[in-house]
Amino acid sequence: MHLLYCDETNFQKNAGDFFVYGGIAIDGAKAKQLTDELAAIRKRYSVKKDFLLKFNPGPEGMSHQDFIGLKQAYMAAAAKYEVKLLINLLLHDIATSSDDARRNGINTLCYHFDCLLNRTKTSGLVLIDRFNDKKLDEHLNEKIAIGLTGNLPFSSSMQINNIIGFHITAIGQSHFCSLVDVILGSLRFSINAFTQNKEEHQKSACAILHQLSPLFYREKGLKTESTKASAISLWFSPKDVRSPKYREKYVALRDYFEANGIGVDQVV
Repeated sequence: MHLLYCDETNFQKNAGDFFVYGGIAIDGAKAKQLTDELAAIRKRYSVKKDFLLKFNPGPEGMSHQDFIGLKQAYMAAAAKYEVKLLINLLLHDIATSSDDARRNGINTLCYHFDCLLNRTKTSGLVLIDRFNDKKLDEHLNEKIAIGLTGNLPFSSSMQINNIIGFHITAIGQSHFCSLVDVILGSLRFSINAFTQNKEEHQKSACAILHQLSPLFYREKGLKTESTKASAISLWFSPKDVRSPKYREKYVALRDYFEANGIGVDQVV
């Protein structure tokens, strides 16, 4: 059994920014060890028991450097327990709305998680971070009743075979909710440092990407493992970007990832 904790970042529709919908896939056999380690990290950094840990802001009174160290320790723990990061990236200029981008991101992540479960011959649960959307319950109910629907290549729907449940959760209800927020917040920071030309953040952004790199799933062959992040782990949406102006932004971000330790298997 695997658990997929999902969240979003860069939700506000700003030209030139990428909306990020992502999740962390956790092997249920390692979940208790990981949650114990995350709890130990909080204790080591003297984080109060009732503090809701996110990428920002940090605990009151904690130095900026210690807060960075805390988040780095969280990401290192994720790598230690072989957590896999699945993300969907969509340029806001292309999105019809942020709400549509989020629902489509959920669809993509569910499909890619199902693919990952098929590769590992396991089943899984999807846990969606709570947000305000009247269509959310209907959207998740549809996944069980029908599967994926919409603009699919060969049919109007596709059954999801390996995911046995879709549930809603919130920050504070699991250490994993904090973990996915820290990981996606770190990724957002790095992406925005590049797309928004924030030179003062470039050094930190590059270091973060190198730390996140092991979390991406690589396809395994008979004898070797690919050096590139699989398309089910790192996906640029939509698959085909026809506008040269917008495609240029996708290619630039792909090249930025590859220059910082994250090879990209998808052809952008």
